[in-house]
Amino acid sequence: MRISRLILFLFLLGSCWPCFGQETMRTDTISVKIYFRQGYSTFEPSFRDNAARLDAFVARLHDAAFDTLRQVRSIRIVGGASPEGVSKLNEHLSSKRAKNLISWFEGHLLLPNLTYDVESLGVDWKGLILLVGESDMPYRDEVLDILHYTPEWIIRNGKVVDGRKRQLGMLHGGDCWRYMEEYFFPELRGADVRVVCQVVRQSESAVFPAECDTVASTSRDPIVVVRRDTAVFRDTVRTSDVAEPLCKPFYMSLKTNLLYDVALVPNIGAEFFVGRGWSICGSWMYAWWKSDRRHRYWRTYGGELDIRKYFGRRASEKPLTGHHLGGYGQIFTYDFETGGRGYMGGKPGGTLWDKMNYAVGLEYGYSLPVGRRLNLDFTVGVGYWGGEYQKYLPEDGDYVWIETRQRHWFGPTKAEISLVWLLGRGNYNTKKEGKR
Repeated sequence: MRISRLILFLFLLGSCWPCFGQETMRTDTISVKIYFRQGYSTFEPSFRDNAARLDAFVARLHDAAFDTLRQVRSIRIVGGASPEGVSKLNEHLSSKRAKNLISWFEGHLLLPNLTYDVESLGVDWKGLILLVGESDMPYRDEVLDILHYTPEWIIRNGKVVDGRKRQLGMLHGGDCWRYMEEYFFPELRGADVRVVCQVVRQSESAVFPAECDTVASTSRDPIVVVRRDTAVFRDTVRTSDVAEPLCKPFYMSLKTNLLYDVALVPNIGAEFFVGRGWSICGSWMYAWWKSDRRHRYWRTYGGELDIRKYFGRRASEKPLTGHHLGGYGQIFTYDFETGGRGYMGGKPGGTLWDKMNYAVGLEYGYSLPVGRRLNLDFTVGVGYWGGEYQKYLPEDGDYVWIETRQRHWFGPTKAEISLVWLLGRGNYNTKKEGKR
């Protein structure tokens, strides 16, 4: 018995002996979440306390990098986006957000030979599932059922007929989608930065190898991993093999003021989104109706230039939609006479510049989606209208001048109910109006 115990003790001692004096390993994770504005990939330090979080992250990372008991090999950045908008745009946004953070790190980290791994999620569906699962939102189980079991795209005969986003948007009249828009989607518009440090612990008698004080790396080029969505057919499921080219979104619109149209004044306008909620728009009107025999004239032409700032919930969802404030300038001339006294803006004859009246003011409006690519825009403006005008009377086939006056008017100078046609990549309404 004593001999057997001695043999067992020697066996255990022999098996453990190689471990004495050797290092044991564990890992330590340093992470931070950086947020972005909807539809933008530009890193903004002032947005949602990004700067404070990054400063704390960089301080911890430097401490880890210069700690002789840690080895920092690489930084992994996972970019994500919220479900609004088209898939190509979301893929572009998530990839660009991660790459923009790499540029920031390269300019602010004092660590040589550091590599970056980048993953582009597109829409961060897993993140949304976690947020919904941990919440007490209305109809939570129904939302989770769609998120878990409905494919992103359901395609029949080569056409998208249904999908996850459409079902979420239609669920209970859109109440669930609007709830997630307000509370969950902003959390998905970001990039997760994670550093896994290999922490080395040795016995007191062991000597730490000198070569572990440096970080080994063979390349500083980022490794980009793009996660592709699956295309779901009625009978089969297949994964896209070829990445589609990513195109930047482009937002513009053509519009006509229905109030002018009712007054028989044809008009057309165009609006261009320039970023961060701002747009520039211009319009032109032209009507030249007359009846010399009855002494009736309905003449006007001129143009307008606007600068607008969109704001509010709808504006954050999609450009050129929702509340807007702006300033405008107008130049125009007119000749109105319906068988009695007539009024002519500017001087008779000449060009628009000779006849010009003008108006400047401030406007408020709201652009309401009414279709997949149609909005109704309601706008009113208040300002100053100035310029010269003539009064005249028709007599015996002639027009007799009465007087020339200067107009000085402060008050409403603009009214608009416009039918707006949305143009450009990704420029369509995604709620209830045929969302893919």
